[in-house]
Amino acid sequence: MKGSAVIASLALALSVAAPSLAQTPAQQPKPAQPTPAPKPAQPPATMPAQPAAPAPAVTAPPPQPPAPFPAGAKIAFFQPEVAFQNSTEGKAGLARVQALITKKQNEVAERTKQLQANQQKLQTSGSVMNDSARAQLEKEIERQQKDGERFQQDAQAEVQELQQEVQNEFVKKLTPIIDQLAAEKGLQLVFNAGQSGISWAAPGLDLTSDVIKKLDAGKAPAATPKP
Repeated sequence: MKGSAVIASLALALSVAAPSLAQTPAQQPKPAQPTPAPKPAQPPATMPAQPAAPAPAVTAPPPQPPAPFPAGAKIAFFQPEVAFQNSTEGKAGLARVQALITKKQNEVAERTKQLQANQQKLQTSGSVMNDSARAQLEKEIERQQKDGERFQQDAQAEVQELQQEVQNEFVKKLTPIIDQLAAEKGLQLVFNAGQSGISWAAPGLDLTSDVIKKLDAGKAPAATPKP
């Protein structure tokens, strides 16, 4: 199993699950809607309306047990992004990324607030300031703008670095589990469903649930050192 292919699948899972570092623009107030004219009163019905018959209760189908692994099968597949998003290990890694993004978002918001306050001050009071005070305020605004751009670039790089770290840690624990499952089931080939281009496969060949169970049980075997 190629670790780079697994990392590519996990990168997609992280990009979908983790929020963006960009700030959400302020919502614009919606225009007031005209009040609709009142409808004329309807004359009373000559006969009382019959109550509608209650809809029949819909019973949800019982959950289907997982398909058994086909006897004698030599090929299987797993979904690393599903294992990442549903395992305790993956959820913990995702929480680390989300916490860092939230922290950086709050810091960006505070910097933006300070910049906007100075811009508002220049707009409302700049005309009555002396040349020295106005020039100093304009210089401070320019500094805040440049620092803000640099901070966002650094923050994005820090988030991407943590995402890479989380991915590498997950792959490090995932790889020996796939090796162990392949040995237990006598497999000759295990596909990464996110990268292999599989269009159809028997459900029983999916090892993802087994991978999640072993990850959550903390039974990942030690990786075999390469010669």
